[in-house]
Amino acid sequence: MSEKSLLQADDSQRQYLRFVGILLAALLSVALTSSLGFWQLRRAAAKEDWQAQMAQRAEMAQLDGASLGQADDSPENRAGLIHRSVRLQGQWLADKTLFLDNRQMNARVGFYVVTPLRLTGSDTVILVQRGWAPRHFTERAQLPEVATPTGEVSITGRIALAPSKLYELGDSGGGPIRQNLDLAAMRAETGLPLLEVTVVQTGAASEGLLREWPQPATGVEKHYGYAFQWFGLSALITLLYVWFQIVRRKKPSSR
Repeated sequence: MSEKSLLQADDSQRQYLRFVGILLAALLSVALTSSLGFWQLRRAAAKEDWQAQMAQRAEMAQLDGASLGQADDSPENRAGLIHRSVRLQGQWLADKTLFLDNRQMNARVGFYVVTPLRLTGSDTVILVQRGWAPRHFTERAQLPEVATPTGEVSITGRIALAPSKLYELGDSGGGPIRQNLDLAAMRAETGLPLLEVTVVQTGAASEGLLREWPQPATGVEKHYGYAFQWFGLSALITLLYVWFQIVRRKKPSSR
């Protein structure tokens, strides 16, 4: 075989290997981006199921809070009660009240006021997110005026997890104003046998507190948006491959 033929064969082999390499890279990229898109759709579906479950629980009969923390109760059972309506009777432990800073309600910044409630007839203590109070514009350390009734009280609300945590720099300290609520740290600090769930008090404004709580955000729209981006990228890779590797190759070269 002549040297020219050998060069042509080597060139053809290089072009073939380049074609196969580009094809494999395109296929892998399309497979990866498509799988990420379907993963986001599965996450969105899971959160929609969770949202439907929460709505179903909210429509169920109101719970008697006296059953919380009893011998036949358990953390696993309480986890299944999240978002259920509940009525509590007990006494406020007002001296253990915390004010969670930088919390919004109706686009205003203030405090979520959280007070432990010792349930009547037992040693069970549960944290109650009682409502929102405005913050002083200039005196950040000034506490809002919140009335805490003495004696036995009866409230209604829904069982919830602890308030979501916000980003904070360093330790928030041990005063009544905190950035976030750490249940384990509060148990150790107060010595109270706090349950791992809380109650979000509902009803009309009272005691200097608003209770127009925002609906829990599930982030379903975010997952659909990410899925659209991944599928769009997959389609773009396919179009670019078809254009440069098939259409352009078939076009006659201009002389």
